[in-house]
Amino acid sequence: MSTLLTMLDALDDLPEARDLRERTYESLGDTVVDVGCGGGRATGELTARGVAAVGVDLDPDMLAAAKQRWPEAEFRLADATALPFDDGAFTGYRADKVLHAVPEPERAVAEARRVLARNGRAVLVGQDWDTILIDSSDPDRTRALVHARADGMATPRAGRRYRNLLLDNGFTDVTVQVHTFVFTDPMILAMLETIGDGDWLDDQVARARDDRLFVALPVFLVSGTRVG
Repeated sequence: MSTLLTMLDALDDLPEARDLRERTYESLGDTVVDVGCGGGRATGELTARGVAAVGVDLDPDMLAAAKQRWPEAEFRLADATALPFDDGAFTGYRADKVLHAVPEPERAVAEARRVLARNGRAVLVGQDWDTILIDSSDPDRTRALVHARADGMATPRAGRRYRNLLLDNGFTDVTVQVHTFVFTDPMILAMLETIGDGDWLDDQVARARDDRLFVALPVFLVSGTRVG
């Protein structure tokens, strides 16, 4: 967990990540559930702004870290597909970098609709793990490694489904934004180590040393309004 949390921290500290996170807070209202809260940064930031926010995660270690970092915020252990809240309990629902790990993301979005009040807003954020762009000396192998990494996840292509998942669950005013994160410094090597090793990884390490590293991650921000 510590390695994952370190990677998430490094990503969340980027200026473009902070800007994107700010966008996710828009129109969520004054009661928000943050599903897949991880280390709790978004929940803590919302709480500090006076929002009644609850962070939810299925990983006890992540929740322990979140509670330590953000003692004023509320965190609960729960599954994204079975939230322990009443119908219509929230004005906003936020799920960031999590639905790719849910075997049935459509059930999570159905839960989002259930716990949202009328005119509540759902915000889904995440990358499509099949669209990681990596410059390398062996493009064919890189393509195969990216696909293999994606196939090891529950629903690696959930990001491209966000719009339809919201529409299929009766959300309206669905909007889609794509934000591309570009990495050219060694901090991204920790993620590349989860994709490949050996000569392939050695090539990426050499690129980082020579200031020739290039990785791009398209991130989807999709939101919709719960009606009815």
